[in-house]
Amino acid sequence: MEQKLTLTIPPPASSKAIRLPARPGFGTLGTRIQVRANHFLVEVKERDLHHYDVSITPEVTSKKTNRDVVKQLVHLYKDSHLGKRTPAYDGMKSIYTAGPLPFVSKEFVVKLGERDGRDGSSGSKRKDREFKVAVKLANKPDLHQLQQFLNSRQHESPQEAIQVLDVALRAAPSDKYTVIGRSFFGIELGPKGELGDGLEYWRGFYQSLRPTQFGLSLNIDVSARSFYEPILVTEFVKKHFNYRDLSRPLFDRDRLKVKKALKGVKVALAYRDNRSYRITGVSTEPLSHLTFTLEDNQTQTSVVQYYREKYNIVLRNVAMPALQAGSDSKPVYLPMELCSIVAGQRYSRKLNERQVTALLRATCQRPSDRERNIKQMVKQSNFNGDQLIKDEFGMQVREDMALVDARVLPPPLLKYHDQGRETRETPRMGQWNMINKKMVNGGRVDFWAFVNFSGLREDFNFRFCDDLVNMCKSKGVDFHVQPLIPIESANPRQIEKVLKDIHRESTKRLEEIGHKGKYLQLLIIILPDVTGSYGMVKRICETELGIVSQCCQPRAASKLSKQYLENLALKINVKVGGRNTVLNDAIFRRIPLVTDIPTIIIGADVTHPQPGEDSSPSIAAVVASMDWPEVSKYRGIVSAQAHREEIIQDLYSLYQDPQKGSVHGGMIREHFRAFRRSTGRKPERIIFYRDGVSEGQFSQVLLYEMDAIRKACASLEEGYLPPVTFVVVQKRHHTRLFPADHNRRDQMDRSGNIQPGFKYFWFIFIK
Repeated sequence: MEQKLTLTIPPPASSKAIRLPARPGFGTLGTRIQVRANHFLVEVKERDLHHYDVSITPEVTSKKTNRDVVKQLVHLYKDSHLGKRTPAYDGMKSIYTAGPLPFVSKEFVVKLGERDGRDGSSGSKRKDREFKVAVKLANKPDLHQLQQFLNSRQHESPQEAIQVLDVALRAAPSDKYTVIGRSFFGIELGPKGELGDGLEYWRGFYQSLRPTQFGLSLNIDVSARSFYEPILVTEFVKKHFNYRDLSRPLFDRDRLKVKKALKGVKVALAYRDNRSYRITGVSTEPLSHLTFTLEDNQTQTSVVQYYREKYNIVLRNVAMPALQAGSDSKPVYLPMELCSIVAGQRYSRKLNERQVTALLRATCQRPSDRERNIKQMVKQSNFNGDQLIKDEFGMQVREDMALVDARVLPPPLLKYHDQGRETRETPRMGQWNMINKKMVNGGRVDFWAFVNFSGLREDFNFRFCDDLVNMCKSKGVDFHVQPLIPIESANPRQIEKVLKDIHRESTKRLEEIGHKGKYLQLLIIILPDVTGSYGMVKRICETELGIVSQCCQPRAASKLSKQYLENLALKINVKVGGRNTVLNDAIFRRIPLVTDIPTIIIGADVTHPQPGEDSSPSIAAVVASMDWPEVSKYRGIVSAQAHREEIIQDLYSLYQDPQKGSVHGGMIREHFRAFRRSTGRKPERIIFYRDGVSEGQFSQVLLYEMDAIRKACASLEEGYLPPVTFVVVQKRHHTRLFPADHNRRDQMDRSGNIQPGFKYFWFIFIK
């Protein structure tokens, strides 16, 4: 399906001459339909926008405190010093107004009564804090330029004008809800639920102002995130680490786990009017051994004695370490049993498989329900009733989703092997099967092995292997009947040892039968019954041992269903170098801009480590098509690079070798050489799909990686500069499409989604 809600992209900021070619026109194939998008068009009246820098002293890291300071400033000085204007504040360093303030630069004094964070408690007012707020004119974003841009009369996107309006639209929900990135969460936005291990999920909504060819559009989508449960820290330790007996000291490894899980978390003390602290660490000694010096700088006392004498509290879990707030030089020790986790704190670390499943189950919605919830979020936000949005900045948000013209493209005809009973297949609603078909090119498996880490009986192992081998052979894979080493069941607690033993035994066996230097081609693995081992298995097999593995879930494998075995056969064939199917149009060279001249299609992405894993590298992966004109067989290369570095560093490399001199390398160069070996032709066109790039990095990634591609080409042959189409693909765009009429079953699939065949992406073309 193709649709015309095209997000407009600014050109990269560079001194290099890069001109984005104009769209040649709209397509004509397929059936015309209409779909709804979760975009709400925004009308904007002419306003004189001003941007002011804000500096708050003493500096605080909390956006909530910053907002409270600026809110108090507006309350005190709006009529007397701000020209009766209400500014929009981004929570950091900028405020925006819809007209000039009566000054260019001015400093204010604001007193703020401190209260605790947004935890649902009353929080007693304490001594006022005094802040100095300096406001200085920065620049004047031009709203007229934005209108010209939206009317396609200029190429450069006035991002700052869009930023001003976006901040104004986010002002009210930022005050009402918990803000995480571009999303808002709160118990008012839907029921929360447990994820287990001391975590819960909150519902909320994503909001962003976007420029489209129809004008400005407010993108709204429902969202859900994991949060810490607002419970006692001792209860969190019990739940999160399954640590039931708090009367025993923690082992050092467990203490470090607790420290990692709680560092940075805000806790409140009920006995001190819910005063809150942010955890900086965990004591190395148990609570019963901790002492500190009182404020007189002379008297030494224990933490246990201090709480008994000052607060009349008898601590019970004295074998546990204390939470530590403050600095290392002047720590504040807090007993876990007295500390409650403040509500509304996002859990940013990786969820386990069970928690991910629970989150997806709780938040998965049918399209009609999702559409209804999005509309409800817009209605609840009441944008058009907000004084700042409507009167100050002159915006009005339509309450109906955008109706978008679209086309359902005809599905491609798939070609299978001529020896099968059916040689061609036309997908229906994005689905088809392998019944009566053979793979167009079957791979070859001479040396394979099998291991079962689940509790399935040993007689299952032989039946499963026989059925899988027969299925692979029936679909066209040249699969040796007997495994290289005996089929076995193994202890799921010894996965690493077992996999390394299989690697060693298979290598030894290959030498014995006269195949020295060859390796195990495929290892079939039944995973343990308890989830969570898949990542470790893949890491050991694919990255440490160099074994291609096919993992199977025991629950699915135990049924020995024909459809499941067919799916495994498809995966195995691709992993051992075969091709399952090709496009019929590719064979007859009817795919525009692909089959006319030798074309290589490349896909690239960078995977970053989870938050908190500060020492782990990022992993870049680049795959490229190795056949032409079919473009259905791909080769992959991975490369480690600096932590959280988005630009792919090893697309092209040049280094000096003492003996060889200048040595060219890099993933693009390797793929091009492999393409030429495979097809006998050099690529005359490059289509480069790049995933995972944020809008703020478009220009940087485009310029660096395009430069690397050009250098790799030039290193292969002087004057070799094939044309490049650089496509940036985004999955996390929050655009959702819905049928225009949920009663029209002919315009949706069984789940109520729009018909398949549509991929939403931002695009940049370079020739």
